[in-house]
Amino acid sequence: MEALIALGLLLLLMGIGVPIAWSFAGVLAFLTMAYDSGLNSLMMQGYRSINSVVLIALPLFVITGFLMQSGGIASRLVSFIEVLIGRRRGGMGASMIIASGVFGAIAGTSTAAVASIGKIMISPLEQRGYPRGYSSAMLGISALLGILIPPSIIMILFAVVTRQSVAALFAASIGPALLLIIALVVLNRIFSGLWFQEILDEAGKELKSGLSRRKATFNAMPALCLPLLILGGIYGGVFTPTEAAAVAAFAAVIIGFFVYRDLNPRNFCNSLIGASETTGSIMMILLFSFMIGRILSMEQIPQQMTESISMLLTDPISVLIAVNLFLIVAGAILDDVSVTVVIAPLFMPLMVANGVDPVHFASIVACSVVIGANSPPVAPILYMSCRIGEVSIHKAVMPALAFIFLAGVPVMLVTTFVPELSLFLPRLLGLM
Repeated sequence: MEALIALGLLLLLMGIGVPIAWSFAGVLAFLTMAYDSGLNSLMMQGYRSINSVVLIALPLFVITGFLMQSGGIASRLVSFIEVLIGRRRGGMGASMIIASGVFGAIAGTSTAAVASIGKIMISPLEQRGYPRGYSSAMLGISALLGILIPPSIIMILFAVVTRQSVAALFAASIGPALLLIIALVVLNRIFSGLWFQEILDEAGKELKSGLSRRKATFNAMPALCLPLLILGGIYGGVFTPTEAAAVAAFAAVIIGFFVYRDLNPRNFCNSLIGASETTGSIMMILLFSFMIGRILSMEQIPQQMTESISMLLTDPISVLIAVNLFLIVAGAILDDVSVTVVIAPLFMPLMVANGVDPVHFASIVACSVVIGANSPPVAPILYMSCRIGEVSIHKAVMPALAFIFLAGVPVMLVTTFVPELSLFLPRLLGLM
């Protein structure tokens, strides 16, 4: 009962506008009093949990995302992809989707992708006939490819709270990410003929000339080397994910300052400040969530929940469907970090008891976050996309729901019921 009250308290605090980290602090205070837990020992255990080498990658990948935005890396990537595929029907929308995926392969964060890709592409998309509400909805769900495509901050957090291999989780999410990219590109091509007509003017055709392609490719080469450096280094055994994050941040500084020269001391400092604020918020949430998780585990709440659900649902398929539904609903109410570090670990014993590998479960959770972050009432990424696109949320809801139900949910179901989609690559690379 206390656990349900704690969840209700969390929703209430977030609903009245209390910052997420302090909402978790309020829940922690309630559980500490309800279960008469020792706060001093909880603080020590929480500190030991966040005192992890793996978590060093978190601020490094966050700062990489901010530096990509301010250092001109994102704009070169978008230009390169747009000249390659932008001329076809639905091509410019596909450019946004693929650019978001490439951005995610470097920065590992969705918010930076929304800000970077959205500012570059929303207005040009409107000139090509894309409604701003539609473009904002497509930006919201494609920006979340950064959660699935490694390196992913969400996967790093999941690895820390469930004590799994970061490299294995990175590899597990590649299959669902590629499937989601294909689904979004196909849907956008269909929608571009049904909901609106894409315009390809003479200037756009001229932009795709051989000279423009060579110039865009040349300009994008330093930016394109970043994902190859990061992923190649991790899976080639050259360095760990944490070391890869340091290399990515250092490379982003060098490219921004000395190659593209869009980075200057002022926006470099602004990037550091923005990354510090983001990292600080996540670390506070992590600290409080570890302490909450410790209380719940001492009171055997996950085990009780597993037993209760197992009594109600004896079929593994029905258990998987129920967990999927719960994760989607939780993602529509809570933010992605909260779902990953609080909700997902609660279901880990249940999923393992039903034969689901923890690495596979990480991919399921990531897919649910993609859906939840664009689902009302909270929909943090969709709201941010609409702010970037300067459009009312009401004009983006229907396209967002179309992308969710026709792309996000099917990809999540395939990921859930076809484990090899997630497990093939980790096994191939010898990571599990």
